[in-house]
Amino acid sequence: MQISINDERADQRKTFYFEGGIASFVHRLNRNRAVIHHYPIYLSATVNSTVVEAALQYNDSFTESAFSFANCVNTRDGGSHLTGFRSALTRALNDYARKNKLIKDTEPNLIGEDVRQGLVSIINIKLPEPQFEGQTKAKLGNPEVRSQVESVVADNLSLYLEQHPDEARAILEKCLTSAKAREAARKA
Repeated sequence: MQISINDERADQRKTFYFEGGIASFVHRLNRNRAVIHHYPIYLSATVNSTVVEAALQYNDSFTESAFSFANCVNTRDGGSHLTGFRSALTRALNDYARKNKLIKDTEPNLIGEDVRQGLVSIINIKLPEPQFEGQTKAKLGNPEVRSQVESVVADNLSLYLEQHPDEARAILEKCLTSAKAREAARKA
């Protein structure tokens, strides 16, 4: 992955190159943070001519850094692909936590806010006919992309969590701590 920034006022150009693609980019974004799991999780698949790529890594902060791209366009306002990613992330983590008894039957599910604290993620899709909202192309509007991204992320992330139980537990401990803090703040 290569990103170039041109400052035409000062005639300067800065290029960032990430040989490992978006996973390397996520790793770079977390370089000054304490990460929960050492390597970014990379997920990819093609669904009906749409290529879906996602990379994510948790750190010890309480903020989310999410970047989304569609056909190499930075969709800084997100869109259907980012919505699908977030939905699948929440569902996959809840399913894993329930299956492995990290959340009791009487306890509520984690919400999106809980699973996104400390998350650095990049969602990148390539599709034949992108429909951007507005002239700035800041948001992707293709409704079918949401379900495609949800399918790829939920299936592949669930498989990853099953195959990497130590990392899954560390991620879920972070999410459960966020949920407890949210509940405590609500009760205060």
